[in-house]
Amino acid sequence: MTKTFGRDKAVDDLSLTIEPGRFTVLCGPPKSGKSTLFRLLVGLEKADGGRILADGVDITDLPPGGRNFGYVPQSFALYPHMTVFENIAYPLRLARAPSAEVAKRVDRSAAMLSIGHLMKKTPDQLSGGEKQRVAVARGLLTSATVFVLDDPLVGLDYKLRERLMDDLKHLCEELQATFFYATADSLEALTMAQDLVVIDDGRVVEKDDVLDLYREPRFARSVELIGFPKANVWDGTARDGVVETGGLRFGLPSDVPEGTVRLALRPEDVRLDGAGEVGAKAIVRIVEHLGSEIVVYLESDGMPMTAAFPSAHAALPEIDAEVRIAIDPQRIMVFDAATGERIGRAQPQREAVDHG
Repeated sequence: MTKTFGRDKAVDDLSLTIEPGRFTVLCGPPKSGKSTLFRLLVGLEKADGGRILADGVDITDLPPGGRNFGYVPQSFALYPHMTVFENIAYPLRLARAPSAEVAKRVDRSAAMLSIGHLMKKTPDQLSGGEKQRVAVARGLLTSATVFVLDDPLVGLDYKLRERLMDDLKHLCEELQATFFYATADSLEALTMAQDLVVIDDGRVVEKDDVLDLYREPRFARSVELIGFPKANVWDGTARDGVVETGGLRFGLPSDVPEGTVRLALRPEDVRLDGAGEVGAKAIVRIVEHLGSEIVVYLESDGMPMTAAFPSAHAALPEIDAEVRIAIDPQRIMVFDAATGERIGRAQPQREAVDHG
């Protein structure tokens, strides 16, 4: 699919297959093309090129009402003259469902989103979070087998978001439906997804099972966009099978050519206890205590580095204290600097010397 607005390609020759019955999350930064892609899917935008197939049937030119997708837009899109009950019930009224069925299904949807007490109110009497919950309730009320949810929990408080994330996953299983969900929040994506799609600049970076993509990403951009706290990503220069950067020195696989490489390391793979194959001195700049986890922002030989570890039995380091970071080099991912594609993992230096 391709969609251009003026000179900007919001969706740039994008190809993607979504498996039925799976909870697939599309994650990318703002203006990466998520909302435009979803509007193309449900028929609210017309593509400049490409096709949309649903179960092998070309639906590209069908109107929105003919696609049978449940849709929750990023904007609330509520009818101001209708009560909350009637806003939620609207898709069922269009389908001429019996009144008893309408009432039963609206009550169930409202209960799931804790908005039963709002049924007689109109949108102008609701808070932003309440409007969002009404929009989600309406989008989930249809008899569709595919639900397209465009960042539906944005703006809600954390506890409600956490509960609704669980509810949506359970609903996907209960309905045996396909959920396609967009978010810019990588933590939300990791929490909800079975399959994870990374999007950037209107293109799919990669798609995989959520755990496989987190543990073994194929592209550096996926590491940069997916994970909390954010991964450590930096450039290094490979010479004679060795990289030395930020006070760290480690080996590379034998097939890595000399020149600039892109390196990535998850914060949970940075240790402060001195144990590890590769070590360096670092200065503590910021410490965040997140309850079960401690996040420490460091500086090693002028290079920023983030470490994250469980708070149990861990002492909080002092700001501006000098510590020793330690890293297993085989946790460092190595990417081609030009293409962003993954080459492999770093090695203890002695292996690199043997290869070289």
